[in-house]
Parts: sequence; structure tokens; C-alpha cells
Amino acid sequence: MSKVKDQYEAYPYPERDPKDEKKRLITGSPSHPLEVDHFLFGGQRDWSAGTRILVAGGGTGDALIQLSQTLTSAGKEYEITYIDLSSASRKIAEARAKARGLKGITFTTGSLLDAAEYGPFDYIDCCGVLHHLPEPQAGFDALAAALSPEGGLGCMVYAPYGRSGVYPLQEAFRSLLNGLPPKAQLREAKRIFAELPAGHPFKSNPHLVDHKASDAGFYDLLLHSQDRPYTIDQLSQTLGAAGLRMVGTPQAALYDLSRFTPVPDDMDPVAQMALAEKLDGTIKTHVVYACPSAAPVLEAGKSSRDVPHLKGMAAGALAQKVARDGAITVTLNGVKHRVPIAKSAAKAISGIDGRRDLASIQAGCALDPLAWNAIWQPLHRDLTRFGLLVYSRLLV
Repeated sequence: MSKVKDQYEAYPYPERDPKDEKKRLITGSPSHPLEVDHFLFGGQRDWSAGTRILVAGGGTGDALIQLSQTLTSAGKEYEITYIDLSSASRKIAEARAKARGLKGITFTTGSLLDAAEYGPFDYIDCCGVLHHLPEPQAGFDALAAALSPEGGLGCMVYAPYGRSGVYPLQEAFRSLLNGLPPKAQLREAKRIFAELPAGHPFKSNPHLVDHKASDAGFYDLLLHSQDRPYTIDQLSQTLGAAGLRMVGTPQAALYDLSRFTPVPDDMDPVAQMALAEKLDGTIKTHVVYACPSAAPVLEAGKSSRDVPHLKGMAAGALAQKVARDGAITVTLNGVKHRVPIAKSAAKAISGIDGRRDLASIQAGCALDPLAWNAIWQPLHRDLTRFGLLVYSRLLV
């Protein structure tokens, strides 16, 4: 792990400036508390009881700050343990938390392989880390061992097809630059990169942009000493070997085989996802949630007391667009998807405020159960599969 540690000491990733905390809160998947609740707790978690959280391989702190700030703003108690190999990354994460005045965080420099020493945890975030371990399965096993029986994991790992062109370059740079210190590797790699032909698979891949954002992004994408991508079925198998079960992804639409072809009745759901991944070709990361294999299945949106929240859009604006166009456009991985939505759903959409439960929204629409289900069920299906609708009783 020494090369990995040296990389992140030289180039903490992602590149962040603690001064920016005054301007913005970076949010995303996995690990927004509303999304965590939706996928792992059926949208019904009692956050008032306190939550023990591990941010494993926390880097410069995006997941840490998102979790801590959101729960702080909601007035909920929590304990977060941050752990990372890089002291330089930890320093940035600490400065970001200090800039926001966040409490309840324990910072540790170390390995996520020791996670069980700090557990058990109600929730574990591990974003962009496990695929960089010498033996990734050991990392999955360690995190599973640190979970409480009712807890869950949110993780992101790299996927192969959407990262076409990355791995030949990584191999070439390792052969040419092995033994050089990180800054010398970066300098030489950029020189070589400038000589690549325009038709190189990497330069032809419009979905790869990290190398343009910063030196840390270039290094992490093309000079990483350890980088093992997973197809979605490989990820499911690896989780299973750790005693975990994949329970959902906020980008379910990408794995929908019916986008391309009728689905055979006897095809396993994970096999369907694996085929869709191959046919899609743009998926460069897998963001999934998982729970212990023995834990019960909790599905959000089944109770009239569930509270829906929209992600990334205002209810009023969305309702107006649906009423006018009968469709919305959603961009995933740089690809635009047209999603038809019945114009009659506009009033229900306008009632989504993160406070009212489904029963209250139905009452506001003055619809009987049959008419309500005819509107809400398709809306629920279409918005949740694009990660635009989640359920939680957490008030944020």
C-alpha cells in the first residue's frame, strides 16, 4: 500500500479547498442521508436515536462533510469515524469540518482493513476505495465485519466499459515510469499523454474528464498503482462473498435491460443488469447499497406514511414541466434520457415537499385509491429508477 499512500500524500483526492465550504455543500451518491434511508432502511429510519457512521477511505472529505452537515442541519445526533491512509487528505478533511463547525467526528489515519476495531456501525460509506486495495475482497470482508446486523453499506467502485482507454494507459505508464516519485511521474505522463493520437480510445471516450480537472484527477485516473474495475455481476459476487446483499442503486435505469430488448422471463436480475451494462457502454462507476445477507428486505414507498423527497430539482418547476411537456429529460453519464410522465401527475409532484407523506399528498389531490395508484405508481417507478425520488422521514 506504500505507493497508494505516497500518491495521496502528494496529490490528495479529490482536490478540495476548505475555503469553499463557505460557498457550497458538495452532495452526491452514495451517502446522502435521504438516499441512505431510502435504500437501506425502507425510508423509515428513526434518526433521533443517533447514528454510528464509518467513512472508510474518506479522502479529502466529500462523504464525511455531506453526512455530517446534513445530519447537523436536521438536528440529529451522530458519531462519525473517518479513516484514511493519507495524512495529507485527512488534514484537508479536518479543515473542511472545522470551517463548518461540525462536531461528532473522530479522525483516524489508518487502514479500512481495521474497521471492525471501531464498530459496529449503522452505516458505512466507502466511495472510490475498495478497487484500489491489493486484495479488494479483504476490504469488502472488513467492512462487512464492521457493520451492525441492521446496518448497511454505500459504496462506489470503478466499472470497466465506461472507462475504455484508461487501463492500457495505466499499464503503459507503470512500465515507463515505475520507480519515479509521484511528481516526476505526473510530469512525464503529461508529456507522453500530449503525444497520443486523436484516435486513441481514451481520447475518444467523452465520459472521462477527471484528468482535465486537476493534477490530482490526472494522477488518480491514469497513474494509479492499483486499480481493479468491476462489472456489476462481479461486484454482486464480491459483496455476496463478504456476506452482503446488493439492495439497490440510485442509477437503476442504466441497468434496465428492457431499454434494449425484451427481457427473458427466466433471467436472473443481476444477469439482466450485467447485460445492460455491456449494451450501455457508458457506465464508469457502480454506486450501490448493500446490507447483511440475513437482513430483511425493506422497500421504500410501500406505506402511505412514507415521505417522498425529490433530489436535484424543485417540485414546482418539475410539476410545471410535466404539465406542459408530459416528459422530462434526465442526463446520466453524459447521456440524455427522455422520460415520459403523465401530465395528470403534475399535481401530485407539486405536493412533494419532504414533509408530507403519501397519504397527505393523495388527500391534496382529492383522488380515490384507484385513481391515486394509477398516477403515483408510474411516477414512483420512473423517478426512483433515475435516482430523482427517495423516501425518508428525515427533515432536511
